[in-house]
Amino acid sequence: MDILDPNLLALLLTAFIAGGIDAVVGGGGLIQIPALFAIHPGESAATLFGTNKCASVVGTLNATWRYARQVRMPWRTILPAAIAAFAFSYLGAAAVAWLPKDAVRPLILILLVLAAWYTLKRKDFGQIHQPAHGGHQELIYATLLGGVIGFYDGFFGPGTGSFLIFLFVRFFGFDFLHASASAKVVNVATNLAALAYFVPNGYVLPLLAVLMAGANVSGSMAGTRLALKHGSGFVRKVFLLVVGVLILKFAWDTVTRL
Repeated sequence: MDILDPNLLALLLTAFIAGGIDAVVGGGGLIQIPALFAIHPGESAATLFGTNKCASVVGTLNATWRYARQVRMPWRTILPAAIAAFAFSYLGAAAVAWLPKDAVRPLILILLVLAAWYTLKRKDFGQIHQPAHGGHQELIYATLLGGVIGFYDGFFGPGTGSFLIFLFVRFFGFDFLHASASAKVVNVATNLAALAYFVPNGYVLPLLAVLMAGANVSGSMAGTRLALKHGSGFVRKVFLLVVGVLILKFAWDTVTRL
């Protein structure tokens, strides 16, 4: 593989940008996956998805570590959610066989619009960190959140990080910065669940995955630094931007499939 190959350089730049976006609010797959499909059209979809997961999980792990050093992580909420997400992502992947993805696309579009509308309407939404639950109630709610998001990520995937952040803010009282940090841990769990299938079955381009992982980590370092420096207000703005892009993408995909 020629390191000066323009296609490879384009993928590395894409991975850097995706890592930065993922570190703040998720959604890096919107950039990284289309680039992989455009530059490697002859590869199977599973191989490209596996390569994407290998690259992005390293960047997400790096972002998680950096957040954990600067932000007090609400582990009592995060860990049950991550464990449930890991388990239910398998069920989501299995559901693909009997429920067409196109059947849920309009529903996801509606949910994204509602999340954006709610965030815009409430100017103070996610600005103050006031955890809302404790004890057994916290465990139950966290497990439910992780299970639902894990199933969605295994079944469909796009927008998982953004949905996680919104749910952590809306139902657990986190600010956007803590919600973003928490979402990284759950994202790592769902990515590892996917890799447990992709890697043993050979659905990965190893050298490309390693190179893109390095670029993704560099991007995640930059994104995490920006989020920690500018706080919840910055994360909220990026969240609305990414959700807006997701809405446009889902709307276009829904219309073109009619």
